[in-house]
Amino acid sequence: MVGPPRSTEEPRRRVDSEHPIGGEISDIVLGLFRRAQLQSLLGRHSSITVMAAFSFINGCLSIAIMSLAALATSQPLVFPSLGPTAFLCFFTPTTAPASPRNTIYGHAIGAAAGWASLWAFGLEHAGPALSVGVTWQRVFAAALSLGLTSGLMVIARAPHPPAGATTLIISLGLLPHLEQLGVLMFAVVLLVIQAIIINRLAGIPYPLWAAPQPSRPSAQ
Repeated sequence: MVGPPRSTEEPRRRVDSEHPIGGEISDIVLGLFRRAQLQSLLGRHSSITVMAAFSFINGCLSIAIMSLAALATSQPLVFPSLGPTAFLCFFTPTTAPASPRNTIYGHAIGAAAGWASLWAFGLEHAGPALSVGVTWQRVFAAALSLGLTSGLMVIARAPHPPAGATTLIISLGLLPHLEQLGVLMFAVVLLVIQAIIINRLAGIPYPLWAAPQPSRPSAQ
């Protein structure tokens, strides 16, 4: 009798003494400490306090990079949906949803779906829902945008949960202009570049594009 297949999940994703909150933050912190030759801190890489401090500093850095780019280009490069993307890229960087491919495809799909939904219901000049209120057209546009985003990410095999926030930001009228979508995608690319640099410096095998496909257990 053949037993159930053994889990192929990497140890770094377990919840244990080395990874008390799961994910790979402690591995990133450990890699950065080793890179900086901070031997006195190596034993504390899995401390909740140390990981919280890293998340705080890295979150500030993510927004600071985009804010500086916004000042230099006079473009609004700070978008709410990039916050969960940043956390995903540094909490489980080796999973498919956090890969550059899924991040870029996901936000692009969400942006296109949100913008198409605005036009489908004649809301491209209606103003943001937070200011003018919610109408039935707005409800249908938001529902359509999220449905399209979910379905198209499945078809593209590029799931990226924060893209759901992107499409709602657009379909609710906060980013109604086509040129704003280009600015959004530029900010996404900046965040992906930061994720590549920091994860690679830490020795995490963060992909340059797509995450490697998990190997399937062989038939017994």
